[in-house]
Amino acid sequence: MLYRLVCSLLLALGLVLLPAAPVAAELHSHPGDDGTPVVRSLESLRDLDYQAWQLVAYREGPPGGPLLLRVVGYPGKVRLDHPTELIVFSGARRWDLPDRTLDNPVLSSDGREAAAEFDLEPLIAGLTKDRPLRLQLPGVFTELPVPPFVVKEWRELPTSPL
Repeated sequence: MLYRLVCSLLLALGLVLLPAAPVAAELHSHPGDDGTPVVRSLESLRDLDYQAWQLVAYREGPPGGPLLLRVVGYPGKVRLDHPTELIVFSGARRWDLPDRTLDNPVLSSDGREAAAEFDLEPLIAGLTKDRPLRLQLPGVFTELPVPPFVVKEWRELPTSPL
């Protein structure tokens, strides 16, 4: 009995003291619906009200192409009006990302209205470090925290090979 207890304690102590593996970027490349190459970062996050959201940052075409951020809620639970700017905070800095949803024919004709797209360029151009962000979508959510490893993925999108 004492032997089992000592072994269990040593195992638990070993697990606590082992360094955590670093989080790797999860950028994925694939052809889009029209065959254009797409590279994207896809994450599911929860806002402060514990509502789940999917964030898809992506670039179509060659490196340096336009960057977009798609915010997707669950259809039937949320309705996103357009145009609505996405407000992003990092410390004292603030970005107002323009709504590009109506520029996307697939999203603009989707009757569920549970997704919105925003121009990610101004944010990426203004970030110099992988700092946590706070997103705010007026009338939808007041704060959606974005961890630094997701910001790192987004910052790698402009130059990531397809």
